[in-house]
Amino acid sequence: MRKFIYSCLVVCCCFTQLHAQQKPLSQQMAATTMTIWKDSMGGGRWMYDQGVVLKGIEGVWMQTADAQYFKYIQRSMDRFVTADGTIQTYKAEDYNLDNVLCGRSLLMLYKVLGADKYRKAAALLREQLKTQPRVPEGGFWHKKKYTNQMWLDGLYMAEPFYAEYAATFHEDAAFDDIANQFILMEQHARDPKTGLLYHAWDQTKTERWADPNTGLSKNFWGRAMGWYAMALVDVLDNFPAHHPKRAQLLAILNRLAIAIQKYQDPKNGLWYQVLDKATSKGNYQEASASCMFVYALAKGARCGYLPSSYLEVAKKGYQGIMGKFIETGSNDMVNLNGTVSVAGLGGKPYRDGSYEYYLSEKVVQNDPKGVGAFLLASVEVERLAHIGEAKGKTVLLDSYFNSETRKDVTGKIIPFHYKWDELSNNGFSLFGHIFDNYGFKKATLEQAPDAANLKKADVFIIVDPDIPKENPNPNYIEAPHVKAISEWVKDGGVLLVFNNDTGNAEFNHLNKLMAKFGMQFNLNSRNHVEGSQFEQGAIMIPANNQIFKEARKIYVKEISTLNLTAPAKPALEDKGDVIIAVAKYGKGTVFAVGDPWFYNEYLDGRKLPPSFENFTAANDLVKWVVKQLPAGNKK
Repeated sequence: MRKFIYSCLVVCCCFTQLHAQQKPLSQQMAATTMTIWKDSMGGGRWMYDQGVVLKGIEGVWMQTADAQYFKYIQRSMDRFVTADGTIQTYKAEDYNLDNVLCGRSLLMLYKVLGADKYRKAAALLREQLKTQPRVPEGGFWHKKKYTNQMWLDGLYMAEPFYAEYAATFHEDAAFDDIANQFILMEQHARDPKTGLLYHAWDQTKTERWADPNTGLSKNFWGRAMGWYAMALVDVLDNFPAHHPKRAQLLAILNRLAIAIQKYQDPKNGLWYQVLDKATSKGNYQEASASCMFVYALAKGARCGYLPSSYLEVAKKGYQGIMGKFIETGSNDMVNLNGTVSVAGLGGKPYRDGSYEYYLSEKVVQNDPKGVGAFLLASVEVERLAHIGEAKGKTVLLDSYFNSETRKDVTGKIIPFHYKWDELSNNGFSLFGHIFDNYGFKKATLEQAPDAANLKKADVFIIVDPDIPKENPNPNYIEAPHVKAISEWVKDGGVLLVFNNDTGNAEFNHLNKLMAKFGMQFNLNSRNHVEGSQFEQGAIMIPANNQIFKEARKIYVKEISTLNLTAPAKPALEDKGDVIIAVAKYGKGTVFAVGDPWFYNEYLDGRKLPPSFENFTAANDLVKWVVKQLPAGNKK
């Protein structure tokens, strides 16, 4: 484990070695992005270039909780999406898969803001896929004008959006279709000798660029393979865990990863424009493909889709990218060199897919496709800094004592309020992202906690137990639950309790559990905030705090304070009140605060003034939690 962590740190230290800098490279490239494309790109047209850049910016936002990145995404989409959900310059009748990619940003905006115009705009793109022309076996044509052709590029343009839309709006039957797009592409385009996939396949075998026997194009273009690899790891995020075809997608990804590693330059870790012709005249190492492979391998390994050994492959690739393609700019910005501007097949003038053709396209600086891929790769590598510290550990979020539900736009009853996958103000998605960065596996407990299901957890979070006004049939913490939870803590578990203030939370039953640890939530409410007078919710954290090593000013609104007896001790006090408490109980640890606190509204940077450091405090807490885990203890 020590070797693994050290290796991660070496890559992160390379940022400083490249050129003395204070901000990670992802933020420096984001600054470049928002400078050269202030509002839009491509002459104000709805286009996929913007889609890949915005996914990269979204990753930077999730890592930093800096609202400027979210606002940039929203501003970029609002240039096209009108109040009624129309997308300006978009033409559904073109049946162009490239036009679907930006739908991922629309879905994110809808989930965060709840604004229906984004849902309606995303629905337009979903409607395109319903009638998108297909080859006889069911694969999407890349574009209407590319009759009966499937391109690797199209898998990234359409499938991650398709999967996220299906997951969001409960189109369960769509996942067969999504899986089949990848399966069909691999069946036709994969070369059994190299494991690489050809750029495109013409089902009719009539195009001049197509082999008359197979219908395949002639070469293995790096970026095309990069699109396909990124599509796989992104689709798996939303693909149902128990779907029968998930295993096939994982197998495709693992075969692909073997081929990607095989054609990595052993010296500097980069990949070539034409992947299998490293020594051929004129071939060159290309930035966007290298970034895409780093992203796919790093994310695939981090998420468990690929063996952890691919982290080393990704880190080597990223070091090569920094060494060859990154150039220091001005005002804390960087530039990305070495991206081929475009490569395609057919059209006018005709692109024949020859080796010479792929070498003929211009190589440029700060091409949006390369910039977007570099943002994605950088965020993934930056997420590796602590990834081994909680590997194999599980953080379990209660959804039994807090089991509120609501109807979504489809009419389906869904759980909400402090859930891992909830991006709105009430969600815990940012908090969960931090746990991800340490290698935790996130899980949710929808049943009553007992010895058996708690045994699978290392960290257990209870947040805001229900009261009748929130849930007509609340599940209260009863004696068997107190016994199971307290014994689990005694055996080494880490319990995090985020209560609420009086009138908004259940105290009587919760306090029976907390009494085991010398804690009682007081039936009070302090730090009332009127409107946007945020300073009324401010609490300062003194230096040398045992938990919060970096955060100094936090926002905690309408909280219940704590009364303590042994073994509990205050971890943060303010004006004579205990705000946060901790207790050692047997081998385990308990943390308690009288507010849900780390939900998105007060983490994601969109509401609070920058002087508040709740996101930093959340990072501090997770880092502290890792240190409380008993060494070698996996329950």
